Amino acid sequence: MRPEILFPLFAEIETLPGIGPRLKPLVVRLIGGEHVADLLWHLPSGIIDRRFSPPLDETIDGSIVTMDVWVERHEPPPNRRRPYRVICKTLSGTLVLSFFNARAKYLNDVLPVGEKRIVSGKVDHYRNEYQITHPDRIGTEAERAEIQTVEPVYPMSAGVTGKTLTKAMRAALQLVPELPEWHDPALVARNKWPDLASALRTIHNPEDAADLSPDHPARQRLAYDELLANQLALSLIRAKMRKLGGRVTNGAGDLRQKLAANLPFAMTGAQQRALADIYDDMASEGRMLRLLQGDVGSGKTVVALMAMLNAVECGRQAAIMAPTEILARQHFETIGPLLGQIGIKCAILTGRDKGKARKATLEGFANGDVQIAVGTHALFQDDVVFSDLAFAVVDEQHRFGVHQRLMLAGKGQAVDVLVMTATPIPRTLTLTAFGDMEVSRLDEKPPGRKPVDTRVLPIDKVDDVISGIGRAMRTGTKIYWVCPLVEDSEILDLQAAEERYRILVELFGDARVGLVHGKMKAKEKDEVMERFAHGDTSILVATTVIEVGVNVPDATIMVIEHSERFGLAQLHQLRGRIGRGDAASTCLLLYGSPLGQVSKARLKIMRETEDGFIIAEEDLKLRGAGEVLGTRQSGLQEYRLANLELHGDLLAIARDDARLIVDRDPDLQKTRGEALRLLLYLFERDEAVRYFRSG
Repeated sequence: MRPEILFPLFAEIETLPGIGPRLKPLVVRLIGGEHVADLLWHLPSGIIDRRFSPPLDETIDGSIVTMDVWVERHEPPPNRRRPYRVICKTLSGTLVLSFFNARAKYLNDVLPVGEKRIVSGKVDHYRNEYQITHPDRIGTEAERAEIQTVEPVYPMSAGVTGKTLTKAMRAALQLVPELPEWHDPALVARNKWPDLASALRTIHNPEDAADLSPDHPARQRLAYDELLANQLALSLIRAKMRKLGGRVTNGAGDLRQKLAANLPFAMTGAQQRALADIYDDMASEGRMLRLLQGDVGSGKTVVALMAMLNAVECGRQAAIMAPTEILARQHFETIGPLLGQIGIKCAILTGRDKGKARKATLEGFANGDVQIAVGTHALFQDDVVFSDLAFAVVDEQHRFGVHQRLMLAGKGQAVDVLVMTATPIPRTLTLTAFGDMEVSRLDEKPPGRKPVDTRVLPIDKVDDVISGIGRAMRTGTKIYWVCPLVEDSEILDLQAAEERYRILVELFGDARVGLVHGKMKAKEKDEVMERFAHGDTSILVATTVIEVGVNVPDATIMVIEHSERFGLAQLHQLRGRIGRGDAASTCLLLYGSPLGQVSKARLKIMRETEDGFIIAEEDLKLRGAGEVLGTRQSGLQEYRLANLELHGDLLAIARDDARLIVDRDPDLQKTRGEALRLLLYLFERDEAVRYFRSG
């Protein structure tokens, strides 16, 4: 499949000098891939300028210098604690080279007495002597050009040296083929962008710090390559979805009217606008793929339910898929009774359902008896067959990949897909992650929701907080107590939660305090949540497993311990667990001192606003795109050459460019289209290439 011209860039990295079987796994972890191209995308973070060669009395302590030295004598140390010293002459005085734990034979070989050498390293003035401890480079006159140069500095990890990486990088640069230009010539000329090979050479052989700045033409060129590859892939997939054709779904509206009459509230303007978009999509000939973004408590479920009923009114089926069993059961408990009132049959399927009950549910799906299905990943198992699935809702999209979305859509004929997320996503990230979808936003809260009173307190006030919640419990209040994130360790997170649980049990008794964490089995978790929602449990001690979707209207107090360790989006999600009923709610953010600048800014924003979209934009500013939502679990595209805060303007150009390309040359058959196929393969967007091949 991959074009032959790109083969050298997709060679394994162990084919490069210096990277053997032992080093390979360490380098792979560092660069995030195992091909030559992955190494080339690992950009320098700074430079070391080794061109400076002043007289000794003009050197500045701690600066990097490169010196011509003549070796006078070696002074081995009297014991292991003292350094091995090599005394050298320069044109301006004596320079001592110091080595700790050195091997005498090696030093005699590289610094033979009476010979001239070039040495480079950090110079210091110590006890009236000029010295370089452990020089970075030692070489002969013949190696001067290699030593006395500007050296790129790469982000590193344990076990990989800069020297190894630089050597492999030089070899990798030799392998970059001359590729046809895939960008619009006017854009290239306007921005003075070099071709791809020249851009890579400039960045990996910088002359000065300016060569590495985000707005240098070489860096901009590479950023735009990556952004365009991503946007073009999304545009091709979107165009293919449209071309596949859908079915017109345009119900009579009778079921929706009945449901609206039974709702205890009027729908917000934002909900009505989102539904108008969805109904238009469903009524069109094309296939729908729409993202519904709504803050916690903005009423996404009702919008999804109305849209599902539109399909049911046409005699078809609809399904809603949630990422966890707790969430799936909660959807079922919310929508089941509403559907029951209007005579619609709804059933749930999760991994836990077995035996006769599962068989009966599957029969209901297959014969059309069940009109609305609720479930987890279990919905796209092989034995799940629908009579006529026309509409699918995927909740909390960032927990699912595109692949799973397509699998659910494959369970029916021309299925319309609505994707929902309660994690507000900044506009720039919406483009990068969900560019293949249309977007609707719910930016109004349902009437009657009271704001949450958010307070920020030092952790040493924890005893006052505990006595306060003791008083609140007597009035029937339910409390979430979220324990701190400890480094990146689930085990330590769990220890922190268990310790807090033990303290609270001692004070309030076993029956009143529950504990949930990520290591528990789904069934155990559900039982604890059930006791908290409907039973005697008044305090739920939790790690962050409660952040998405859990609904306990009686819970009006949220305590977050060491809140400075959480991201803004996470804090906002957690706070969204309270303030869901009509009682006033309080969120207490306990922090440990001293507070860093970013943590301080984060807690300030939490105190000032409850608007998830504002919070998401601020989170992007504070942390950068890679970390918003936690890229690894979000399925968000992680960029290696582009930086969304610095190249945001290029993203908008790439999106427009991609749309234009797909409009003019949907199968990438023209001259530029052929070159763009190489771009897609280069950035491993093969999925998009497969799409138009299969189409």
